[in-house]
Amino acid sequence: MKNVTATDPYLVDEASAAKVPDGFFRKLKFLGPGFILSASVVGSGELIATTTLGARAGFVTLWVILVSCLVKVALQLEFGRQSIITGVSAMQMMNRLPGPRFGKSRSSWGVWAWLVLWVFKPLQLGGIIGGVAMILHMAVPAIGVGGWTIITAMVVITIMLFGYYELVEKISLFFMGIFIVFTMLALFMVQKTGFAITLSQLGEGLSFRLPRGTVGFALAAFGLTGVGGDEILSYNYWCIEKGYARFSGPCRDRPEWKRRATGWIRVMYLDAFLSMIVYTIVTAAFFVLGAAILHQRGEIPEGYAMIETLSRIYTDSVGPAAKNIFLAGSFVVLFSTLFAALAIRTRVFSDLFGVVHWIDFSNLRVRLRTIRILAIVFPVLWTIAFLVVRLPVLMVTIGGIATFIMLMIVVIAGIYFRFGLKNQILQPGRFYNVALVVSCIAIIMVGVYGIIRLF
Repeated sequence: MKNVTATDPYLVDEASAAKVPDGFFRKLKFLGPGFILSASVVGSGELIATTTLGARAGFVTLWVILVSCLVKVALQLEFGRQSIITGVSAMQMMNRLPGPRFGKSRSSWGVWAWLVLWVFKPLQLGGIIGGVAMILHMAVPAIGVGGWTIITAMVVITIMLFGYYELVEKISLFFMGIFIVFTMLALFMVQKTGFAITLSQLGEGLSFRLPRGTVGFALAAFGLTGVGGDEILSYNYWCIEKGYARFSGPCRDRPEWKRRATGWIRVMYLDAFLSMIVYTIVTAAFFVLGAAILHQRGEIPEGYAMIETLSRIYTDSVGPAAKNIFLAGSFVVLFSTLFAALAIRTRVFSDLFGVVHWIDFSNLRVRLRTIRILAIVFPVLWTIAFLVVRLPVLMVTIGGIATFIMLMIVVIAGIYFRFGLKNQILQPGRFYNVALVVSCIAIIMVGVYGIIRLF
């Protein structure tokens, strides 16, 4: 595996400091972390969980999707801001949370909770790798779904073993862009069919009601759509590897450092907000297509028929010829999710293993070796999960609920990092503070409301 950058991206020194680019267009070349997150959530969250929720509940739960996409970005910004100011990786930040500490390493409860909750995450990625296998089986029936699952895992492993940040970024952006264009075309074309979306249906979706039978799927969709708990935490790593922390230089209580760090934080804000616009539009499009077409047809994506059912949102809007385009598009977006998800999990868990003293994360050679090993282990676990369970929608839903719990941990961490840490050299403005508090309250309220409706 090649080095993630020419130097260790997690090593911040004065020599790495760089001038902040001037002007909007010059800043665009430094964007990327937010769009990698978008690529990682479009597959499981948007294509599967969001469309399934629309198919089950109809338009009434549109508000869940919109709130999910809009309110989490403030938390994402806090994790990105901390990465630029401190240059510290996310799991090391989580290890600073107050409260109980466990194990010989005396690591924070937040770190161990993350490790425990991750036990359920292979189900989510197993559902996605199964979705890719189903698409390939439809294209080449001579090889069974199980065989394609194993082949897909091997391809993902091979790419990851020779990948680095820039490759992850480019592949993610390319795959995501293709499917976004086609999805927006389907949304436009559906208005020319009997499934045309009306203003009254959209109004129903903003009524803030949650039918009891859809609570579990709504919570899963809330956890998965937009940026989930694991994506918010992951943003820290991509900001560091993009170079935002190194370009700012070591944290110093000096005017020149404050100006430089503030400038790179603004670049990070632009990255996060532009990516939020993209994934909000795409998420809403997937949802309304599922609600308009699948809900009216009474078809729910389930089991091995998931891909065939999902293809209805394109064949019934664009025409029968769109099925092959959908299969190609869903393949690239699901594969992109696998690739981006594997890339970040290898980093998060290498960091976590360092926090609990299983490896030395600061040693570049040890870290890269651990990333290589995990790049093999994770796809194997996802493959086993799918071949055992074989219910991709259920697997993604369970993973989504685990992601929602992770989101609650991220809320606690975000509030602590912003308001609990003392002697913070660089303070954000009042609007930022208000937005972060509102974001956290909204996330908690949705969770409480969902639990009340569930019981």
